[in-house]
Amino acid sequence: MNAHPSRREVLAAGAAATIAAALGPTRYARAADFYAGKTIDVIVPFAPGGAGEVTTRFVTPFLSKHVPGNPTFNVTTMPGGGSILGANHFEKQGKDDGLLILSTTSSTAFPFMFKQKGVAYNLANKRIAYSIGIGPVVYASPATGIQTPADLLKPKVPLVYGGIAATGSDLPVLLAFELLELPIKTVLGFPGRGPIRLAFERGETNFDFQFTSVYLTQVRALVDAKKAVPLFTGGSSDADGNFTARDLVVKDLPSVYEVYKQLRGKEPGGPVWGAFQAASALTFEAGIIGWMPAGTPPAAIDAFAIAAAKTNADPEFHEKGKKVTGGYPLQAGKKVEPGVKKALSPSPEVSTYLRELLTKKYNVKL
Repeated sequence: MNAHPSRREVLAAGAAATIAAALGPTRYARAADFYAGKTIDVIVPFAPGGAGEVTTRFVTPFLSKHVPGNPTFNVTTMPGGGSILGANHFEKQGKDDGLLILSTTSSTAFPFMFKQKGVAYNLANKRIAYSIGIGPVVYASPATGIQTPADLLKPKVPLVYGGIAATGSDLPVLLAFELLELPIKTVLGFPGRGPIRLAFERGETNFDFQFTSVYLTQVRALVDAKKAVPLFTGGSSDADGNFTARDLVVKDLPSVYEVYKQLRGKEPGGPVWGAFQAASALTFEAGIIGWMPAGTPPAAIDAFAIAAAKTNADPEFHEKGKKVTGGYPLQAGKKVEPGVKKALSPSPEVSTYLRELLTKKYNVKL
């Protein structure tokens, strides 16, 4: 028997001690007992193989390991209606026992925000167990003549961007284009970001973004071969909740905020900046969110906060996460919940701007 604890055990113990001090002995004890011997059902409202399902299946083994009591996680997919079918099913269950999670993306949040037809779920009153961010990296073909963000407004050839849908994960990137006033043609309707990347490599498009994990594992080879020019990321929020900070993983590229200031010589503002920040908070910063019913016991939420701290101290999570998520930390729901709820309820000015942009420019029926 090894009498010396491993580095992983030392880090996990330190994280547990920190969160225990934050919760206090009574709450920590309640959270520590809550999930012993229980099974948590997790609904992913997408088909297998997408970012939502892959990330959820990556995270749940670490949650099982680090949620006190080591509960079992039973992950099932329920695709349909762009995630609305699974989200409506989650809403109907009405289980407030802490044993049900809807693990999804902004593709579920945006239909709720825009009050789309068929939405029967209310995310505004839900609790958040966890979230894990996903960041975008925007890049261009060298054939555009763009070598740095300073060249964005004067490309040598028309810019062509390929996307999936204006109300999905493309939305914050499309809003970045609006904010920066890029001269760009948008072609939507691709079945996924993999086919979009291949279209870029074939020269059918010349302006693209991929999420960080794909950028690091697949697009960087194009950069090294001088077939792609990385330009900027979506950034991340600062201490005040504004998207002025750099991406947490790809720190060598400027954020949308920085590029705007470089191109326009002033701070961004107005409804388009508000819309970009709301969409980015839901899509990039929160990324994959584990929603729980409104009446979920506080001890369950505390148990996930303990698990987040211990998971982030687990070297195996960091090493494996580089290939799946890009290396973003697991965030406790209590930390991200205020920002997510704020993003779900944009100001009337921002809401009007978004609805007009989507209906008039992208022919979305809201």
